[in-house]
Amino acid sequence: MFQRRNEEFHVANWLAKAYAVWMTVFAASGFLSAQDAELDGRDGRNLALGNFRPRPTLKVEQTLLQQARFPVVDVHTHFRYRLKHDLGKLDDYVQLMDQHNIAVCCSLDGKLGDTLDAHLEYLGKKYPDRFVVFANVDWQGDGDAEDPATWACHQPGFGEKTARQLQLAVEHGVSGLKLFKQFGLSYQNPDGSLMKIDDVRWDPIWRACGQLGIPVIIHTADPIAFFQPIDETNERWEELFRHPEWSFPPDKFPSRESLLADRNRVIQRHPKTTFIGAHMANSSEDLATVASWLEKYPNLVVEFASRIGELGRQPYTARKFFMNYADRILFGTDGPWPELRITYYWRFLETYDEYFPYSEKEFPPQGLWRIYGLGLPDRVLRQIYYENACRLIPGVKTKVSKYRR
Repeated sequence: MFQRRNEEFHVANWLAKAYAVWMTVFAASGFLSAQDAELDGRDGRNLALGNFRPRPTLKVEQTLLQQARFPVVDVHTHFRYRLKHDLGKLDDYVQLMDQHNIAVCCSLDGKLGDTLDAHLEYLGKKYPDRFVVFANVDWQGDGDAEDPATWACHQPGFGEKTARQLQLAVEHGVSGLKLFKQFGLSYQNPDGSLMKIDDVRWDPIWRACGQLGIPVIIHTADPIAFFQPIDETNERWEELFRHPEWSFPPDKFPSRESLLADRNRVIQRHPKTTFIGAHMANSSEDLATVASWLEKYPNLVVEFASRIGELGRQPYTARKFFMNYADRILFGTDGPWPELRITYYWRFLETYDEYFPYSEKEFPPQGLWRIYGLGLPDRVLRQIYYENACRLIPGVKTKVSKYRR
């Protein structure tokens, strides 16, 4: 499945590039007018969405914060995948952390076994008090990537074996377990069907996390738009046009609702295990539903990495949610990101600024819109920035107590 989706992505990119080339050729040959080929919106010409570069004319107050008001624990970062164990890049980012009052980052790319040890050394050798690491389930093991029947997870006793691996990982300093969205959307059973999130075979893993006192941060499904048709009604059409591999059509994938229901059954079945719903439990477009989950599942908390673009366009609803559930929300960014994007998080949480970017990119990654600040009070900021993480994630409280700016 991974190979097929990569092929689909490359084909889509090739077609888009080929279309642009042929449009130019046809225009030069006289088959199409220059007006049709340019589509630049100038002088009354039509405008292609890819050429749209709106410049806001609003004149409103700007609060350009350069650091967080209180120490921050970023519970959602990817130091293995984004920095690839480059020591120089790690030094640079720790310097950024110092400048912006980020006390601790939780790297979610720990994996297991020797690869876990390498990641712990990469982050901890020079900066032992600035990072904690989450492990990952090794579903494949020594199996063939193209033959799920050979994967470790389909062999007898896999859940119990993984539980023992997690115990050893915690003894080595691991603070949690991260599940990626491929769990439910890509990983296959031997018969070719997709593995179910609530399969009882995985229960020993969730049970072990509760016994070990480590949280499970789980990314299930994706934004609503990714499960909708890529047509003129999809508000994230241009994003999906650039990333067709992010689309999950119903003829090939489970529905978003069924994936979230599967996840929730696991949360309910394991009340002694803390689950962190990544990306606002992947329902930032529907905070009323997220609130109902928090009310129903006392062992569920959420974090909002890569979702301020969604939250910031509903500032009244989002502020009410943050005020009501301040003790159930963790801070996350999905970084390491460039410095400018980090500053938008402080601005979103701490100010009442209006209509500002949520990303440094020319085409913002989650919708062609801007956001508004929530202006949260200090009590709530402290909880979200660091207090909740200190309470829920082993090792964080000690590291935050040692943090000195």
